[in-house]
Amino acid sequence: MPAESPARTPPHAAAHYPHPHELARRALLAFLLTFILARISVFLIMARSIPNLYLFLGSTHVHHLNYGIFLLAAVGAYTLMARPGPAAIRRAAFLYGIAMALTFDEFGMWLHLGGSYWQRASVDATIVVAGVFALIAYARSIEHLEAKHKRAFFVLGVALLAFAWALYDASVRIGTEAGPRLRDLEQASSP
Repeated sequence: MPAESPARTPPHAAAHYPHPHELARRALLAFLLTFILARISVFLIMARSIPNLYLFLGSTHVHHLNYGIFLLAAVGAYTLMARPGPAAIRRAAFLYGIAMALTFDEFGMWLHLGGSYWQRASVDATIVVAGVFALIAYARSIEHLEAKHKRAFFVLGVALLAFAWALYDASVRIGTEAGPRLRDLEQASSP
């Protein structure tokens, strides 16, 4: 019995398949909108301006990074196994951006399990991820880069890594000063 050949994108569909830059722009838009909405929601809940929308299972607060992880798993499985067409891959890119924002908004909790939502590392990680999305979304295709562009792209990449390290280092130092006050405020907003 011959092995099944993998499904291939028909030649006429390949012309309409979105470019990675377009997909990165969609992911970046969803990422930024979701991060902003998540932070606004948390501020409003803590200020008791809107009802407490947090999910609790018993006494355990289910943080939104969990929703992001499950959504990342679903989007990854869908794009790998379903081989979506052009319209579906555009929607998947948007969902990917949402999932990345939900997950990286609480990045500090990855580093310090049981830590507070208000860890500076979360904001720093979000800035770095948004920067990477922006580079992919708006940089010219690598194949079309001239030598001077490749050098600039490399320098920008190194600068981005240095910025990530500096933000993380500063977040640890700032977290020791502001962290306790923010933890107290977070605890006061929980039932």
